[in-house]
Amino acid sequence: MNPLLPFTGRHPAGGLRILHLDRELIVVEKPSGLFTVGTDRDKTRTAHYFLNDYVRKGNPKSRERVYVVHRLDRETSGLLVFARSEAAKFFLQDHWDEAEKSYFAVVHGEVSPAEGTIRSALVESSAMRVYSTPDAALGKMAVTDYRVLRSGKGLSLLDIALRTGRKHQIRVHMADLGHPLAGDKRYGRPDRAPRLALHACSLTIPHPASGKRLNFTSKLPVEFERMLGRVTR
Repeated sequence: MNPLLPFTGRHPAGGLRILHLDRELIVVEKPSGLFTVGTDRDKTRTAHYFLNDYVRKGNPKSRERVYVVHRLDRETSGLLVFARSEAAKFFLQDHWDEAEKSYFAVVHGEVSPAEGTIRSALVESSAMRVYSTPDAALGKMAVTDYRVLRSGKGLSLLDIALRTGRKHQIRVHMADLGHPLAGDKRYGRPDRAPRLALHACSLTIPHPASGKRLNFTSKLPVEFERMLGRVTR
């Protein structure tokens, strides 16, 4: 494998922004609207495809490639990690329960209490819709911590920390609380939000080679500031 790739004038396509790149991993900011990996309908406009092209420097015969460690929903923006070898991928996935993940979310309403924890078992229906069930045997336990950062004008900005990483966990839990995410067409309500208001803003992971804990942060998206306007801090 090649050593550390230099940051040159060439950047990945798709609106990706590289925050960290070394022999073991790549950390990027993914924009809203971009898939993490391919689907049956679209296999090329994905973070995985664009980063493969980046590490190969446009050479399709190159053996360089990236490996999927975790995923963000298409509509969710923010921090996303890819490994640069199978060994690094397996290490990160085996230690994923040690990762610390937090998100910015804009939700409807003024949330009270200002901080708390939501716990429920989540299950996915045949229509791929996730919901909470009182029967823990049917689903997987999910735990979400939240804290209000700003509130006013019918919206609240939350700092959300995940203790578990279930599919659509934040979206379902905030809807259960009565405060669905702005722009959430599946679990929320009709609104004029330009996108799903969920952004992966902080991630701490162990490095596959050194074991050192690395922390990455991503600032509040401009679209969120526009949604919130001048609200009380």
